[in-house]
Amino acid sequence: MSEILLIRHAQTDMAGTFCGSSDPELNARGWIQVRELVERLRSENIGTVYTSDLRRAFSTASAIAVAHGVECHVRPLLREIDFGCWEGLAWKEIEQQDPIYAHRWMKEYPHLPSPEGESLDCFEARVLKEIRLLWEEAQNMDQSVAVVSHAGVLRFVLSSFHECTDEEAWEQTRPYCSIVRHTFQRSTTFSKALEGDKL
Repeated sequence: MSEILLIRHAQTDMAGTFCGSSDPELNARGWIQVRELVERLRSENIGTVYTSDLRRAFSTASAIAVAHGVECHVRPLLREIDFGCWEGLAWKEIEQQDPIYAHRWMKEYPHLPSPEGESLDCFEARVLKEIRLLWEEAQNMDQSVAVVSHAGVLRFVLSSFHECTDEEAWEQTRPYCSIVRHTFQRSTTFSKALEGDKL
């Protein structure tokens, strides 16, 4: 049974801000994290690497692919959620610029998207679509699959398929280059999610 290693990208200079569809490159600390990640994954039997098309994920994934001598496949559906007008802003800036909407968002999250941002339903639907495809492809492999993406994507997998609370999912994905190991099983919950019943 194939194991998928879901990996959060390394750090950028936009750490601490709403960084979803924004596309910064890794910073100096991020490149150190990538080297440490590659070393941590040295003993893994990785047969292929998939990645979000955003540079912070692609750079992280490319280093893993090179180290294991495998291909790196770009999958745009693995992008982080788009925060719209809040891209690049810290929460304190958002509260200063639009205190009314910020207060409303805090009360109504996750049902209220950021201004001009992607709704959580749309985000989860596209991630689930990609998870279906990855699961189908992983079934034909006897090696692990590395998937480099973003914190929001990993949290969705943890809460949907690992029965984690939002708080548990947040804590597990808070560190850059964190790894979520997922072995797909034909449980009732997972089968329904793959068939589109979850969302």
